[in-house]
Amino acid sequence: MNIVEATLARIKPVNPELMQQAQARLDNKTKPPGSLGRLEEFARRIVAISGNPDPDLAKKVVFTFAGDHGVTEEGVSLYPREVTPQMVLNFIAGGAGINVLARHVGADVRVVDVGVDYDFADTTGLIHKKVARGTKNFAKGPAMTREETLAALTVGIELAEQCRAEGVGLVGTGEMGIGNTTPSSAIIAAISGKTVVEVTHRGTGIGDEALTNKIRVIEQGLAINKPDPLDPLDVLTKVGGLEIAAIAGLVLGCSANKVPVVIDGFISTAGALIASELHPNVRDYIFAAHQSVEIGHRFMLERIGAEPILDLKFRLGEGTGAALAMTLIEAGVKVLKEMATFEQAGVSQG
Repeated sequence: MNIVEATLARIKPVNPELMQQAQARLDNKTKPPGSLGRLEEFARRIVAISGNPDPDLAKKVVFTFAGDHGVTEEGVSLYPREVTPQMVLNFIAGGAGINVLARHVGADVRVVDVGVDYDFADTTGLIHKKVARGTKNFAKGPAMTREETLAALTVGIELAEQCRAEGVGLVGTGEMGIGNTTPSSAIIAAISGKTVVEVTHRGTGIGDEALTNKIRVIEQGLAINKPDPLDPLDVLTKVGGLEIAAIAGLVLGCSANKVPVVIDGFISTAGALIASELHPNVRDYIFAAHQSVEIGHRFMLERIGAEPILDLKFRLGEGTGAALAMTLIEAGVKVLKEMATFEQAGVSQG
């Protein structure tokens, strides 16, 4: 049994009794029942996921996984792949969007090289977990080998295990990889059976001609590789990405370790989709941070059964939406823990 199989075997449904108990506590707070809407949902779900009636979310971590994509050879992105390592160095220096928003919400950013086509040597501040120097061009053959896919999944699982050991209360997913909306669209097309046109958008902002080309490239990749929609690992291997696989592993590992995980946008949700297709109970542990402008994102969220927390018209990635959503999840938990009951406040319940 490999680590992925062992992790899948440990994933259990959340305890519905804990969720009911948390809601009963919320209903005894000085407010009309249910009047704090989704904040109450967040609180009761965190209790059920963690198994702790008084969860501590003080320690929050966003993982930003980086990887390159061979399919960029096909002209699917507005930016050259050299931007991937440049942005990794920006993350480490603290100058990117995710760094700003993580500081704002009190979360740590951990940057992971799982597949960048660049030699970072012994760069400090980077988690060195390189599986390969990018994927192959899936328009011409499989993006990865099965061994590479399992290795990248393992990276995410092991980081989740580390979070559990450190007492991290809330984990967020993020990514960086020029061209990675292309494999993400391919993944949802392969799994859902939707047409490529239905699930493919402009990524970093490509024009009409480039979008037409992007759709053609994905259709070609699906036709050549014939990923099996009933085998999530086959889909991931043939048309996915190393950072997407690592995110899938992180989600699996968090689910096995009862750590709530906040998924970011389109690419992060592609990883979470793979994880939830591998084990149905994974859905219990996922919070969807936001609704991306990428048109395929809605189909992913619907298939997972996750309702996005925010809709800010984001299309950046990096974990930016996840960081912001963490504040609302934490707010719900603080209501549960800090708001007075009717008895404590001397308020009549009527």
